[in-house]
Amino acid sequence: MAISLIEGTFSALIFDCDGTLVDSAPAHLRSIQQALKPLGLTMTADWYHLRHGLGPDPLIDEYEAAFNPPPIDRAAFFARNNIAYQAAIPLIEEITFVADIARVWHGRVPMAVASNGVLENVEATLVNVGLRSLFDYIVTADDVKHGKPAPDVYLEAARRMKVDPAACIVFEDSDEGLEAAHRAGARAIDIRKEAPLATSSAKNP
Repeated sequence: MAISLIEGTFSALIFDCDGTLVDSAPAHLRSIQQALKPLGLTMTADWYHLRHGLGPDPLIDEYEAAFNPPPIDRAAFFARNNIAYQAAIPLIEEITFVADIARVWHGRVPMAVASNGVLENVEATLVNVGLRSLFDYIVTADDVKHGKPAPDVYLEAARRMKVDPAACIVFEDSDEGLEAAHRAGARAIDIRKEAPLATSSAKNP
Protein backbone atom coordinates (compact mmCIF):
# COMPACT_ATOMS: atom_id res chain seq x y z
CA MET A 1 0.00 0.00 0.00
CA ALA A 2 1.45 3.38 -0.97
CA ILE A 3 -0.02 5.16 2.07
CA SER A 4 0.31 3.66 5.55
CA LEU A 5 -1.46 5.13 8.58
CA ILE A 6 -0.49 4.76 12.22
CA GLU A 7 -3.28 3.54 14.46
CA GLY A 8 -4.07 5.94 17.29
CA THR A 9 -2.89 9.06 15.43
CA PHE A 10 -6.36 9.82 14.02
CA SER A 11 -9.99 9.14 14.85
CA ALA A 12 -11.72 9.11 11.44
CA LEU A 13 -11.05 9.08 7.70
CA ILE A 14 -12.73 11.21 5.04
CA PHE A 15 -12.35 10.56 1.32
CA ASP A 16 -13.09 12.73 -1.65
CA CYS A 17 -14.84 10.66 -4.33
CA ASP A 18 -14.04 11.77 -7.88
CA GLY A 19 -10.36 11.37 -8.64
CA THR A 20 -9.61 10.01 -5.18
CA LEU A 21 -11.66 6.85 -4.73
CA VAL A 22 -12.66 6.51 -8.38
CA ASP A 23 -11.32 7.53 -11.78
CA SER A 24 -14.42 9.38 -12.95
CA ALA A 25 -12.88 12.35 -14.77
CA PRO A 26 -13.48 10.99 -18.27
CA ALA A 27 -17.13 10.27 -17.43
CA HIS A 28 -17.64 13.74 -15.94
CA LEU A 29 -16.02 15.52 -18.87
CA ARG A 30 -17.97 13.49 -21.41
CA SER A 31 -21.27 14.18 -19.64
CA ILE A 32 -20.52 17.92 -19.48
CA GLN A 33 -19.65 17.96 -23.16
CA GLN A 34 -22.88 16.15 -24.01
CA ALA A 35 -24.88 18.58 -21.87
CA LEU A 36 -23.25 21.57 -23.62
CA LYS A 37 -23.64 20.17 -27.13
CA PRO A 38 -27.31 21.23 -27.65
CA LEU A 39 -26.17 24.79 -26.89
CA GLY A 40 -23.49 24.66 -29.58
CA LEU A 41 -20.80 24.76 -26.88
CA THR A 42 -18.03 22.45 -25.71
CA MET A 43 -15.43 22.18 -22.96
CA THR A 44 -11.89 21.00 -23.62
CA ALA A 45 -10.15 18.41 -21.49
CA ASP A 46 -7.26 20.77 -20.69
CA TRP A 47 -9.61 23.50 -19.45
CA TYR A 48 -11.71 21.07 -17.41
CA HIS A 49 -8.84 19.24 -15.72
CA LEU A 50 -7.44 22.48 -14.30
CA ARG A 51 -10.78 23.00 -12.53
CA HIS A 52 -12.04 19.53 -11.74
CA GLY A 53 -12.11 20.19 -8.01
CA LEU A 54 -14.85 22.79 -8.41
CA GLY A 55 -18.50 22.04 -7.75
CA PRO A 56 -21.00 22.05 -10.63
CA ASP A 57 -22.19 25.65 -10.28
CA PRO A 58 -18.74 27.22 -9.72
CA LEU A 59 -17.44 25.26 -12.72
CA ILE A 60 -20.11 26.71 -14.99
CA ASP A 61 -19.60 30.16 -13.40
CA GLU A 62 -15.93 30.00 -14.48
CA TYR A 63 -16.88 28.67 -17.91
CA GLU A 64 -19.28 31.56 -18.51
CA ALA A 65 -16.71 34.08 -17.24
CA ALA A 66 -13.99 32.64 -19.47
CA PHE A 67 -15.93 32.20 -22.71
CA ASN A 68 -18.89 34.57 -22.35
CA PRO A 69 -21.52 32.31 -23.95
CA PRO A 70 -25.22 33.16 -23.75
CA PRO A 71 -26.41 32.49 -20.17
CA ILE A 72 -26.71 28.75 -19.58
CA ASP A 73 -30.01 27.46 -18.19
CA ARG A 74 -28.53 25.68 -15.18
CA ALA A 75 -31.51 23.44 -14.41
CA ALA A 76 -31.71 22.14 -17.97
CA PHE A 77 -27.94 21.80 -18.25
CA PHE A 78 -27.58 19.82 -15.03
CA ALA A 79 -30.51 17.59 -15.96
CA ARG A 80 -28.80 16.67 -19.24
CA ASN A 81 -25.46 16.30 -17.47
CA ASN A 82 -26.84 13.92 -14.84
CA ILE A 83 -28.51 11.72 -17.44
CA ALA A 84 -25.27 11.47 -19.40
CA TYR A 85 -23.20 10.79 -16.29
CA GLN A 86 -25.54 8.06 -15.04
CA ALA A 87 -25.17 6.33 -18.41
CA ALA A 88 -21.38 6.41 -18.06
CA ILE A 89 -21.19 5.11 -14.47
CA PRO A 90 -20.67 1.44 -15.48
CA LEU A 91 -17.38 2.47 -17.12
CA ILE A 92 -15.93 4.03 -13.94
CA GLU A 93 -13.25 2.12 -12.00
CA GLU A 94 -11.89 2.45 -8.49
CA ILE A 95 -8.47 3.92 -7.75
CA THR A 96 -7.22 0.83 -5.99
CA PHE A 97 -4.41 2.16 -3.82
CA VAL A 98 -6.86 4.59 -2.18
CA ALA A 99 -9.81 2.19 -2.07
CA ASP A 100 -7.54 -0.32 -0.32
CA ILE A 101 -7.02 2.17 2.53
CA ALA A 102 -10.78 2.29 3.05
CA ARG A 103 -10.93 -1.52 3.00
CA VAL A 104 -8.16 -1.82 5.61
CA TRP A 105 -9.75 0.66 8.02
CA HIS A 106 -13.40 -0.30 7.49
CA GLY A 107 -14.97 -1.10 10.85
CA ARG A 108 -11.95 0.19 12.77
CA VAL A 109 -12.64 3.95 12.58
CA PRO A 110 -15.60 5.99 11.27
CA MET A 111 -15.29 6.80 7.58
CA ALA A 112 -17.12 9.21 5.29
CA VAL A 113 -17.05 10.46 1.72
CA ALA A 114 -17.15 14.22 1.22
CA SER A 115 -17.67 15.34 -2.38
CA ASN A 116 -18.53 18.40 -4.44
CA GLY A 117 -20.63 16.09 -6.62
CA VAL A 118 -24.34 15.42 -6.76
CA LEU A 119 -25.51 12.96 -4.10
CA GLU A 120 -27.33 10.73 -6.57
CA ASN A 121 -24.22 10.44 -8.73
CA VAL A 122 -21.81 9.89 -5.84
CA GLU A 123 -23.98 7.15 -4.37
CA ALA A 124 -24.43 5.44 -7.75
CA THR A 125 -20.71 5.64 -8.50
CA LEU A 126 -19.68 4.09 -5.19
CA VAL A 127 -22.28 1.35 -5.52
CA ASN A 128 -21.07 0.57 -9.04
CA VAL A 129 -17.46 0.06 -7.97
CA GLY A 130 -18.45 -1.86 -4.85
CA LEU A 131 -17.23 0.68 -2.29
CA ARG A 132 -20.46 2.16 -0.88
CA SER A 133 -20.72 -0.29 2.02
CA LEU A 134 -17.36 0.83 3.41
CA PHE A 135 -18.60 4.30 4.38
CA ASP A 136 -20.77 5.39 7.27
CA TYR A 137 -21.76 8.72 5.70
CA ILE A 138 -21.86 10.44 2.33
CA VAL A 139 -21.75 14.25 2.34
CA THR A 140 -22.03 16.28 -0.87
CA ALA A 141 -22.38 19.90 -1.88
CA ASP A 142 -26.16 19.28 -1.74
CA ASP A 143 -25.85 19.06 2.06
CA VAL A 144 -24.02 22.33 2.74
CA LYS A 145 -24.14 26.01 1.83
CA HIS A 146 -20.77 26.14 0.07
CA GLY A 147 -18.81 23.45 -1.75
CA LYS A 148 -15.04 23.09 -1.82
CA PRO A 149 -12.75 25.05 -1.49
CA ALA A 150 -14.96 26.10 1.43
CA PRO A 151 -14.53 23.68 4.36
CA ASP A 152 -18.26 22.94 4.73
CA VAL A 153 -18.38 19.36 3.42
CA TYR A 154 -15.49 18.28 5.63
CA LEU A 155 -16.89 20.00 8.69
CA GLU A 156 -20.26 18.34 8.07
CA ALA A 157 -18.67 14.91 7.60
CA ALA A 158 -16.78 15.30 10.90
CA ARG A 159 -19.97 16.47 12.62
CA ARG A 160 -21.91 13.42 11.43
CA MET A 161 -19.15 11.11 12.61
CA LYS A 162 -19.04 12.97 15.95
CA VAL A 163 -15.29 13.53 15.56
CA ASP A 164 -13.22 16.69 15.87
CA PRO A 165 -12.13 17.74 12.36
CA ALA A 166 -8.56 18.01 13.68
CA ALA A 167 -8.69 14.26 14.41
CA CYS A 168 -9.62 13.42 10.81
CA ILE A 169 -7.39 12.49 7.89
CA VAL A 170 -8.70 13.63 4.50
CA PHE A 171 -7.72 12.08 1.15
CA GLU A 172 -7.89 14.46 -1.79
CA ASP A 173 -6.70 14.90 -5.37
CA SER A 174 -7.45 18.58 -6.09
CA ASP A 175 -6.11 21.90 -4.87
CA GLU A 176 -9.66 23.02 -4.03
CA GLY A 177 -10.26 19.92 -1.94
CA LEU A 178 -6.96 20.23 -0.10
CA GLU A 179 -7.75 23.87 0.70
CA ALA A 180 -11.16 22.81 2.02
CA ALA A 181 -9.60 20.16 4.25
CA HIS A 182 -6.98 22.54 5.64
CA ARG A 183 -9.63 25.20 6.28
CA ALA A 184 -11.65 22.59 8.18
CA GLY A 185 -8.62 21.96 10.39
CA ALA A 186 -8.10 18.39 9.18
CA ARG A 187 -4.89 16.67 8.19
CA ALA A 188 -4.90 16.24 4.40
CA ILE A 189 -3.09 13.78 2.16
CA ASP A 190 -2.64 14.70 -1.50
CA ILE A 191 -2.97 11.37 -3.30
CA ARG A 192 -1.33 12.88 -6.40
CA LYS A 193 1.96 12.79 -4.45
CA GLU A 194 1.40 9.29 -3.11
CA ALA A 195 0.19 7.38 -6.17
CA PRO A 196 2.20 4.29 -7.06
CA LEU A 197 3.94 4.35 -10.43
CA ALA A 198 1.55 1.66 -11.62
CA THR A 199 -1.96 1.02 -10.32
CA SER A 200 -4.85 -1.00 -11.62
CA SER A 201 -6.75 2.16 -12.47
CA ALA A 202 -5.85 5.60 -13.72
CA LYS A 203 -6.20 8.90 -11.92
CA ASN A 204 -8.83 11.64 -12.28
CA PRO A 205 -10.51 15.06 -11.21
